[in-house]
Amino acid sequence: MGNVTRDPEIRYTPKGTAIVELSLAINRNFTGEDGQKKQETTFVDVTFWARVGEIVHKYVKKGNPLFVEGRLQLDTWEDKNTHEKRSKLKIVGENIQLLTGRPQSEPGVTSPTGRTKPAPDLSRRPRDPDPDPEPDDIPF
Repeated sequence: MGNVTRDPEIRYTPKGTAIVELSLAINRNFTGEDGQKKQETTFVDVTFWARVGEIVHKYVKKGNPLFVEGRLQLDTWEDKNTHEKRSKLKIVGENIQLLTGRPQSEPGVTSPTGRTKPAPDLSRRPRDPDPDPEPDDIPF
């Protein structure tokens, strides 16, 4: 989960599959050994494919908070100038959760009252009363 650092960029494969790229700034707050509060920011590149990418391109803008689920991918290449091996770890996003309401300027995305819906407060979700159900309790 982080804040989008630039507007998502979209391009398409020759077969028409969308590829969307963006970068997230992920903040970590902690207290140092000296007792001082500190903040550390990590920047992570994220790539989205197909329909998820199109949704990201349509609704996500620079500065928006965004929750991403996905897998890690290590890209490696040889630098053309120095001929050194280089690598970069990035996320291939598979699912997202928009943490802001949808834009009001888009038709069909506002609530009946004309206001955007607030993001759900995930910290107040009720806990599952029985995290380890018996096999007979599983509904499928």
